[in-house]
Amino acid sequence: MTIREMCEAFEVTPRTLRFYESKELLSPIREGQKRLFTRRDRARLKLILQGKRFGFSLEEIRQLLDLYKGGQEPEIQITEAIRVGTRHLEEMQAQHSALTAAIKDLRDQLDAGEQRLAALRGQQHAAE
Repeated sequence: MTIREMCEAFEVTPRTLRFYESKELLSPIREGQKRLFTRRDRARLKLILQGKRFGFSLEEIRQLLDLYKGGQEPEIQITEAIRVGTRHLEEMQAQHSALTAAIKDLRDQLDAGEQRLAALRGQQHAAE
């Protein structure tokens, strides 16, 4: 695939692809100024984007991709992916809990503000 086709297929910018290439996460074939992305690059980009969505750092993504590149046993690859994924899931669940609590607190504050405003308006109407 060309860089344009990759951008369209994965909804990324050329700059994103060049960045991942500069970080040696992707290694397209170069023909002069043209880059051609292989099936391997497409699979790696899919994993990179999924890892970023899950909150993995680029270094964590690199380490997971390197397990595949290094010809490690599938059991090692899967075990490491589960370890990293479990840690991120726990972090995301903690963030979710904190965000849920903050949303509840903000709703409570807004409700209290609306009640106070209604009370003030009621007092104004009574005074008129």
